[in-house]
Amino acid sequence: MMPLRLVPDSSPAPGAARLVRMGAATLAAVLLAACGPSPNGDADRAAQVTAPPTETMRDFGDHVVHFRALTTEQLSPEIARAHNITRSRNRAMLNVSVIEKEELGPGKPVRARVDASARNLTGQLKNLRVREVTEEDAIYYIGEVAVSNRETLTFEIDVTPEGLDEPYSVRFRQQFYTD
Repeated sequence: MMPLRLVPDSSPAPGAARLVRMGAATLAAVLLAACGPSPNGDADRAAQVTAPPTETMRDFGDHVVHFRALTTEQLSPEIARAHNITRSRNRAMLNVSVIEKEELGPGKPVRARVDASARNLTGQLKNLRVREVTEEDAIYYIGEVAVSNRETLTFEIDVTPEGLDEPYSVRFRQQFYTD
């Protein structure tokens, strides 16, 4: 199965270490590079695929929850096909992972129950079914939702790592550009 990685990686570190090191700056660079030049020369076209949130991870003490949303058009055809994801500029993908901290090293991915919802600015609830994807030493939770140009979604995510009873909650807002 083709890895779901969003950036190329040449380090020998395991997948969890790569995931932990991938920060907002890397995601922004990938998103900007994916946009290409604007057909009408607008300077802001580079930011018009997905406006990244200011935060892409939350530390909860023993665990770190990583989260991102992007249009599925940004995935390569091979990755989308391998993970049964529909590529479209009008579909967004939520990607969540949970890393358990370790005393030495970057931590390890853990299974979790992940529930997520998305609402637009008018309060309309968007259907978002989250499913688990495992590969090598990584565990991801992904869900897809339809989006319109300039639509802003507020994602609410509850993550309950295996072995815990109470969920960690994450909320972030993101605007999508599809034209």
